[in-house]
Amino acid sequence: MSLFDLTGRIALVTGSTRGLGLAIATALAEAGARVAVNGRSPDSVAAVVETLPGAVAAPFDVTSEEAVAAGVERLGPVDVLVNNAGMTRRKPLEEWSLAEWEELFAVNVRSAFLVSRAVVPGMIERGRGKIVNVCSTSSELGRRTNAPYTATKGALRNLTRAMCADWGPHGIQVNGIGPGYFTTELTEPLWSDPEFDAWLRARVPAGRWGEPRELAGAAVFLASAASDYVNGQVIYVDGGLTAVV
Repeated sequence: MSLFDLTGRIALVTGSTRGLGLAIATALAEAGARVAVNGRSPDSVAAVVETLPGAVAAPFDVTSEEAVAAGVERLGPVDVLVNNAGMTRRKPLEEWSLAEWEELFAVNVRSAFLVSRAVVPGMIERGRGKIVNVCSTSSELGRRTNAPYTATKGALRNLTRAMCADWGPHGIQVNGIGPGYFTTELTEPLWSDPEFDAWLRARVPAGRWGEPRELAGAAVFLASAASDYVNGQVIYVDGGLTAVV
């Protein structure tokens, strides 16, 4: 089990004050990492820090180049980066404004580029590092009313591969987690809809929604020495959704 031990590692998890980000941060802390909790609200960050042993606060806006640079500088060396910050909206594609489209790309894609670019020089200098991008089953599949989100998650999947190409030679592993449908605040409009809930349960081989804690195994694996020869991959944690038709 020492392969999965994160003791002594600093792990920055963006968007980790709730939902899947909080579940991932909790899993890394339980594996021994000192987790840097990130979010835009200092109060929300502080509340989570109090619940995780050894955690530190890292409140900054991951879509701002200046805020990311300052936040990472304050934090110091990062051994594990989880690019989890994300958002979505659901409506027909023709109803999207350009501003809404660009906001989604800023949160879901630009942030991963900015934070990765800020932490990777230290990883290159040390000759090791782990970057985990939180993708989605929407990195592979389209669904009605979800086109811009699908576009961002497809971009993040390929950014993961490109980061592997650039940074793999420096001893850095860059991989992704592709969650399926999990019960979080972000998906509340879906799991509270009886019609969609019934469709999802019939569509997923597991026959149910995922619980955020069920991302723990994949997160710890990709953050630890157990995945040292895994690079450029996306592990789908989806109850079998992407495996069947």
